[in-house]
Amino acid sequence: MQIDFTEIADVDDLRAVPPGEYLCQVQEVRESQSPAGHVRWGMRWEVVHGEWQGRTACWDSLHWSERGLPRVKFVLKTLGCLAEANKDLQPDELQGRRALVTVIHEERDDPVSGLRRLTNRVPFAGYAAAPATAAKN
Repeated sequence: MQIDFTEIADVDDLRAVPPGEYLCQVQEVRESQSPAGHVRWGMRWEVVHGEWQGRTACWDSLHWSERGLPRVKFVLKTLGCLAEANKDLQPDELQGRRALVTVIHEERDDPVSGLRRLTNRVPFAGYAAAPATAAKN
């Protein structure tokens, strides 16, 4: 097979939904360590209603560092996980939780592959409580 790769863009497009606000559910939580050495939880948000139902809206991370804890608190409160001031929380407790998630597009150069990467991301305060009629938990 002969193909001219000069016509193929050096872009890795990982966007599955357009920018907007979606009713989403946490489908997966992966615990890992950041390059800075702190724990982070990666959450995969899946759209649960509307035209894009079943698609991954985005991945977002909670960083359990001093700098990241204010956002962790905000997200956990939005998900209804902070009924107590002092709580022992496990990553799997987030699965199935719902929220209104604001998705925006982000474009950056991947230093490893050299490709321009197009992804969806959630802004710092891009979460709102899911309507009571849509809450699963």
